[in-house]
Amino acid sequence: MNTRIVGWSILVVIIVLSLALGVTGCDLLSREPGSLKIGVLPILDVLPLYVAEQEGYFAAEGVEVELVPFSSAVERDVALQTDQIDGEVNDLVSAALLNNEDDRVRVVRTAMRATPEKAMFVILSVDDTIQSAKELKGKEIGISGNSVIEYVVDRLLQAEGLSGSDIVKGEVPKIPVRLELLTNGNIPAACLPEPLASLAAVSGAHIVSDDRAHPEYAQSVVSISARTLGKKPAAVKRFLSAYEKAVAALNADPEKYRPLLIEKGRVPKPVEDSFTMPVFPLASVPAEDEVADVLDWMAAKEILARDLVYGELVSANYLP
Repeated sequence: MNTRIVGWSILVVIIVLSLALGVTGCDLLSREPGSLKIGVLPILDVLPLYVAEQEGYFAAEGVEVELVPFSSAVERDVALQTDQIDGEVNDLVSAALLNNEDDRVRVVRTAMRATPEKAMFVILSVDDTIQSAKELKGKEIGISGNSVIEYVVDRLLQAEGLSGSDIVKGEVPKIPVRLELLTNGNIPAACLPEPLASLAAVSGAHIVSDDRAHPEYAQSVVSISARTLGKKPAAVKRFLSAYEKAVAALNADPEKYRPLLIEKGRVPKPVEDSFTMPVFPLASVPAEDEVADVLDWMAAKEILARDLVYGELVSANYLP
């Protein structure tokens, strides 16, 4: 009897302390220790992460996040494959390639997408004879092969009535080199991401086509390794809660974060003042038909070693 009384007394003390601290049993279980390392490139898409870091949103959510910069997507992806980072901001083509042979990542959030007002990827030309997408037939377009750039180019030009055989692709993986070749007139056209597309425009190139009319083709995502999701699910949820606060802050007062945009998004000096801040999407994941279209394109190019389905690539379970 005394043992039972002691046991009940301890339970009562725990409950009282929990109530006094404002912590429920569920909260105690969800307060999983752990930190996250997220790989980032110097691109616009990662801005919410730097806002969350600057404003202390990660700390407020109780998660330690280290943003690990990389100069190339290849270096970033290798770091994830070798468990040096827990996640990264990439795209659906990159995420599918990471899952090409092993169940390695899940897309847990859309990071940025094109809108009717703001493009992500733009096809430009310095050739005055090329004013529309149809006039690109048989003309070389500078791209990066087996990437989201090539996917967007294919889909945009197909939407304009061009077939695969009409599109001539020039492999120029490094974006600054592609920009230079375009503006110098060494290639008639090229596809560039923002803000380098805006720089090309002020340097004399003109827009031939972009993804504003087809936002379903252009988006970046946040991908987290399957290993991390298995070990630190609560940390990932807290990370995405902080991310959501950052998006809300960015969209509410974009000019406040222009200096951060210029620094971390590498906005070129000639367009620092004129470049407008993109509107970042609220908590969401890519739609099933969007993912299916990317996978169909990759399958047609025979760059997937196995068939992937939506649930093997995307999960909305970690969104706040």
